[in-house]
Amino acid sequence: MKRYLKPKNWLHRLWFYLAIFGPGLITASADNDAPGIATYSMVGSTYGYRFLWLVVLITVGEVVIQEIAARMGAVTGKGTADLIREQFGVRITAFAMLCLLLANLGTTLAQFAGVAAGTELLGLSRYISVPLAAVIVGYVVLRGSYNYVERVLLVLCLAALSYVISAFVIRPPWGVVLRQAVTPSFQNDPQYILAMLATIGTTITPWAIVYMQASVADKEIDLKDYRYTRLDVTTGAAWGNVVSAFIIICTAATLYVHGIRVETAEQAALALEPLVGSGARYLFSVGLLGASLLAASVLPLSTTYALCEAFGWERGLDHPIREAPVFYGLYGGIILLSVLIVLIPGIPLFPIMWLSQALNAILLPVLLILVLKLVNDRRVMGEWTNSQLQNVLAWGLTVLVGVATLVLLLSSFT
Repeated sequence: MKRYLKPKNWLHRLWFYLAIFGPGLITASADNDAPGIATYSMVGSTYGYRFLWLVVLITVGEVVIQEIAARMGAVTGKGTADLIREQFGVRITAFAMLCLLLANLGTTLAQFAGVAAGTELLGLSRYISVPLAAVIVGYVVLRGSYNYVERVLLVLCLAALSYVISAFVIRPPWGVVLRQAVTPSFQNDPQYILAMLATIGTTITPWAIVYMQASVADKEIDLKDYRYTRLDVTTGAAWGNVVSAFIIICTAATLYVHGIRVETAEQAALALEPLVGSGARYLFSVGLLGASLLAASVLPLSTTYALCEAFGWERGLDHPIREAPVFYGLYGGIILLSVLIVLIPGIPLFPIMWLSQALNAILLPVLLILVLKLVNDRRVMGEWTNSQLQNVLAWGLTVLVGVATLVLLLSSFT
């Protein structure tokens, strides 16, 4: 196992932190990807500030869940799929991986929908931009150049900070904003419940749990230094949701008050007009493209790794295609299917993006239940099992998503 030198002073601590820094920041940035921006814009323009309480709640939930995933990776040195197969057998593993594949396929599709929406704002046809993006993503990842490109994409993701600045330019009624952030509200309406699930599903995602655990396991962090990883994970998750809240605030203050419900990228970009005027579409497009390409680079690969890990198939970019045909076939298939669906003429891009996140939430409890059973198993985690508070929060989130899904189904039928 890799050993890191113990930091001696604040400068050493800073460099030490930067050396292990990464998974939390990437996951947080990818939370505000194309489907994330679409979802938060939709709920802000449709329901005003009424979803801010939910963002506060799931921020706590995401911090807890992502820390659990990181801790499992650090303690066991194994990925989520590997542990599920070892502890629960092939049948449960197959069902869990099917749910993960469906959720991640929907989100990958949403990323390429984001590429299409962002480039069409700039006047470039999706029939050119989407296949080109797929080729670029595939080339960068398969050639092993992703670590260099990742930094560029993270910089582009900083465009999401414009929502924070824009909110102070707009000057929304901060008293109302704060009141809605601490006052839960609910409507027994299928559209409202679907929006709730989409908000949860774009913040706490199955792919992020798997990616987080695998990333921490790969770093082989000494448990004595785990506190630095915990810091990365918790600050990353919290900061990502601060930006999410400001997207809702901006769209509520600029679009909801004028009765504009976001259904297209052009409408969503209007929320940034008070900050940059006519340049809003360009700033919005840059942020959308950066986040979409970042997530599109991570998602298919993490999905493929998890599936191959679960069933013992050869995996890894260091293997030639003939040695790992399933690995490369799954990776290419996920990207190809996503691109083909986005290129269907007339398909609505924004609804695809946020509806995919509702699917994420509906499938999320399957993975959460298995992860929570694993993290509380002393045979797996030793003394690093959950505290009582962590269990209450994590199981509470799982029950919330399950109940919301059940109410949605009952409301739709009745």
